[in-house]
Amino acid sequence: MFHRKKPHTASPNATAAPPTTAVPTELVSLVKTAGISLTKAGIPAGQRAAVYLVIDRSYSMKAYYANGSVQKLADQVLAMSANLDDDGTVPLIMFDSQPYPTVDISLDHYHGAVAQQHQLHGGEHSMGGTQYTIAMRAVIAHYLDARTTDPALVIFQTDGEPQDHDAARLQLAQASKLPIFWSFVGFGRNEVDFLKQLDSMGGRLVDNASYFHAGALPSTLPDRDLYDGITRELGSWLTAARDKGLLP
Repeated sequence: MFHRKKPHTASPNATAAPPTTAVPTELVSLVKTAGISLTKAGIPAGQRAAVYLVIDRSYSMKAYYANGSVQKLADQVLAMSANLDDDGTVPLIMFDSQPYPTVDISLDHYHGAVAQQHQLHGGEHSMGGTQYTIAMRAVIAHYLDARTTDPALVIFQTDGEPQDHDAARLQLAQASKLPIFWSFVGFGRNEVDFLKQLDSMGGRLVDNASYFHAGALPSTLPDRDLYDGITRELGSWLTAARDKGLLP
């Protein structure tokens, strides 16, 4: 059963509490590896953040659902959240050319969660196009509804450029006024040029995005490399966001 993520309003500088649900044995090593990457990125001890996972469900992603790469990413993100969030859940947002309901994966319910949602939405027979903006808006709405004082870290996975280039650029620029950091993760043999453009584009209050290419076989990528890629600009964003008054 999936549960709606509960908001919390603890200070981001408070001492982080352990998740309310115990970390499963098979995730303990991932939790430690993610913690090392957070430290390397300059994230202060006790930093809190709401962690989101956005997953591409366009037709070109078919093989990544079939070979377990998407579920592995979900496990890795859930383990990272155990270092930053205390409720043991990560809101999961799937997208293609239409929005899907936001659900939670959690420390006590994550085995096969991606496949379950994928099949619930029709499986490979219903996979559509690629529109980033609908997923970005879903994240922002969920975050604002939670009314938390903590920042958000959004791991946004895709394997290709969107059909809504201009809208995605505008949405990222507008979102730079919010305490939300977008860590884009690209799957595929080739890098996603549009994600590189988002990483470096101007017109933002702060640099609120990064891009990491996980390659054609992301399931074989060492966990530490993924975590280093996700977190490498997070520390500098936290500093910039506080300088601009986005965070206390």
